[in-house]
Amino acid sequence: MTDPNMKRKKILVLCPHPVGYAPGQRLKYEQYFDHWKANGYDLTVSSFMSERMQKIVYKKGYFLEKIAWTIAGYGRRILDLFRIRQYDVVYSFLWVTPFGPPVFEWMVAKLARKLIFDIDDLVYMKNERADKWYTSLFKGREKPIYLMKKADHVITCTPYLDTFVRKFNSKTTDISSTINTVTYIPVNKFTNAGPITLGWSGSHSTIRYLSLLHPILKELRKEFDFKLLVMGDAGFTLEGINVEAHAWTEEKEIEILQRMDIGLYPLPLDEEWVYGKSGLKALQYMALGLPVIATAIGANFRVVSEGETGFLVTTPEQWLEKLRILINDPELRKRFGQKARERVQQHYSVIANQPVYLDILNKVTNE
Repeated sequence: MTDPNMKRKKILVLCPHPVGYAPGQRLKYEQYFDHWKANGYDLTVSSFMSERMQKIVYKKGYFLEKIAWTIAGYGRRILDLFRIRQYDVVYSFLWVTPFGPPVFEWMVAKLARKLIFDIDDLVYMKNERADKWYTSLFKGREKPIYLMKKADHVITCTPYLDTFVRKFNSKTTDISSTINTVTYIPVNKFTNAGPITLGWSGSHSTIRYLSLLHPILKELRKEFDFKLLVMGDAGFTLEGINVEAHAWTEEKEIEILQRMDIGLYPLPLDEEWVYGKSGLKALQYMALGLPVIATAIGANFRVVSEGETGFLVTTPEQWLEKLRILINDPELRKRFGQKARERVQQHYSVIANQPVYLDILNKVTNE
């Protein structure tokens, strides 16, 4: 604990989403706010989106309102520039503003006493695939690249992303998404007394990956009575599959995850984008003592221990084989789940990673 007589330091957090909404924020740095405060740091969080914009941004329509809230977001960033020198360190997540060249990023880097940049996805890649140069300019591909170069420290989330960032900045730390194992409590009874519940959790942007399993689940349906429990898109359906779908809410998140028997984490094998995924879905399942079946790619290799906490697969045949094994064997599910929980507690829990974040803050502010 910090000496109470020591002067407290101030952090300005610049992020896209309000606190408590986005998984990339909630299950990464936001979980450490209380620990930072307890160790001598005062926090101010400035999100680009208001709570109202957050609620409509992924919905169809609301065009004029979205424009108005976007203008308000830029206004908020202008105000941030006037107060930025009051803070010992600026903690920027993904970007400072969403569109155009890195103008605001340049100003933040110039004005900030110290700058930490946190990136949890290959956000720069979407724009690399743009057809025309002005599309790339509008989407701001250079923003994360610029922040990588200018930051006093960069926090990444996968080995692949960390290697990329080191082309621009040698001061990096690879910290996966982490789970609060105090609130993620295993409750599964590991029984085959009723239909098995296969589970998936994600967002509107990643729900398409679950559809990759449609032919596999249709084949599996011929042998087993199961439910597919989905959280993240209340309107999701798969023809011929018994689907129970829910929108994500913070209040219901853990409760819904606890109803699953087997966690599913399908990813495409032909998209470089997935190498930026930290294995968050797998970690959520594992923290609740559930076995996982995940695509053998990217960070999943370090998160899931093959044959110990779950299975890593690549082909439809392997998906079917491993699903059959886990559905038929509740004792194996229990054994995998116990090992999975232990692995999260040791390597991917908030408690295990508190010293890592705090060490970065202390080093950067004391340099």
